[in-house]
Amino acid sequence: MPTVRGLLQFTLDLFDGMSADAPELPVPSTEKFKPERPARPELSLADSLAPASFVHPRATREARLGNARVAYEFTRGQRRTIGFVVGADGLSVRAPRWVALRDVDAALQEKSAWILRKLAEADQRHAKLEATRIEWREGVSFPFLGEPVVVRLDPRHGFKGVGAVLEADDPAQPRTLRISLANNATPAQIRDAAQAWLQRQARRIFIERLDHFAPRLGVRWNKLSLSNASTRWGSASADGAIRLHWRLVHFRMPVIDYVVAHELSHLRVMDHSPRFWETVESVVPDYHVLRKQLKDEAVPKWN
Repeated sequence: MPTVRGLLQFTLDLFDGMSADAPELPVPSTEKFKPERPARPELSLADSLAPASFVHPRATREARLGNARVAYEFTRGQRRTIGFVVGADGLSVRAPRWVALRDVDAALQEKSAWILRKLAEADQRHAKLEATRIEWREGVSFPFLGEPVVVRLDPRHGFKGVGAVLEADDPAQPRTLRISLANNATPAQIRDAAQAWLQRQARRIFIERLDHFAPRLGVRWNKLSLSNASTRWGSASADGAIRLHWRLVHFRMPVIDYVVAHELSHLRVMDHSPRFWETVESVVPDYHVLRKQLKDEAVPKWN
């Protein structure tokens, strides 16, 4: 039986594993948690030769996992299990109030292979994002629907109040986004103007694709919100409200279609069961390929 929260909202992670939850470790009702057998982290040769350090900005405790130092955020609460979450900041550990710290340490060692793998993946994602950071200036480019767009500042025209217009003078060259700003505009002004234009395009495209897929899935959506979430590309509520991240417009249309179909499919199947994926596949047959592209392709980092 789905929980109340599960019935209300389902989400699609921004990066698969960006906010990854390990399988929670149940803590028995006895005073002490003991893993059945200690597990050694599955470290590569590179891991064994190069000590790593992962530090959460709100770290309150740390542990040595394999050859790595992991400083993590630790909280206690009204819960029955020890839980681990690896997010953009690092490792967070949550435990019941009554569990001894030595038992938390034992649980960390038992899940060390999973933790180190997810922390390494998070570091790789961060490096990929930093490599795509946009420096907002004349001539900078960013992807729109999978194709590059070059920013040009053009203070001569107001573009009828919209602030920017997309041109494609030469089919062999990248399209040009002319922004109605002076040549000495600040990076923040250029970024904000480009973002406003992209968000207008996102709303237009998302509505078009929602209207395309909803009848095919036999569902009805009633509200679209643009999201700026840090870990999710989209979400759907049982009342028909859809949230989609505006930065999806950096991707090619088939990837956008996958995310739209994914969220609309939740209006029919409120979980991620085989029936749910069959529903997605009924309108996006190659969804598994597009899902991988959504995870693997780098998108610009907006600062």
